[in-house]
Amino acid sequence: MRRVLTALAAISIAASVLPVAAQAQSGRQRGGGQQQAAGQDEAPRRAIRIAPLSRRANAGPCPYVKILYDAARYVEFEGERAAIANVGYTGEIENLASDCQYRGDEPIRLDMRVLFQFGRGPQATSDQRTYRYWIAVTERNSAILTKEYFDIPVNFAGQRTAAVTEDRTITIPRAEITTNGGAFEVLVGFDVTPEMAEFNRSGSRFRVNAGTTPAPAAAPTSE
Repeated sequence: MRRVLTALAAISIAASVLPVAAQAQSGRQRGGGQQQAAGQDEAPRRAIRIAPLSRRANAGPCPYVKILYDAARYVEFEGERAAIANVGYTGEIENLASDCQYRGDEPIRLDMRVLFQFGRGPQATSDQRTYRYWIAVTERNSAILTKEYFDIPVNFAGQRTAAVTEDRTITIPRAEITTNGGAFEVLVGFDVTPEMAEFNRSGSRFRVNAGTTPAPAAAPTSE
């Protein structure tokens, strides 16, 4: 293993001073509630931004930050069949933004903002649900250096969908002044079961409002 860290235990992932914000979303967001197969067009992701940490140049590039595809969505099914009628709770990591700062021999400070979308399907039994996700720091395309888990309590407040934005700050020590952010990769994903990961890999998906009952069509009128 390259000498990229002074000590693995020194990596820290902490919540920023900004609170978690959860809001109920209306049914017009990502509507349809239909399973989407691989290759079909998706609705554009909502852009999120994070304030730049500094106007001064860093000592090198920022770590590569991405959502792990196998864990980008969370879909619970009641029973063995993957059908809309069997959907309990759903979640999707819709977007993320990040910025970093380090100079000289300073550790890398990485600020992240992650946008989550959650949904309740026909089999959901409560307005409240706690989801779990993780953030991992790795050597680029190599070993995991640290991985931490975080819980998100969601209150749907009678709605079918909810959005949550989380802010996290990661501090990554550098073994040498020549070690730059390009030596690291930061991954984000839901804590999913092997079955959920396989469902994600298959390319099939249910949107966060899966199971929402569409408005009934107007009855025809006779002239």
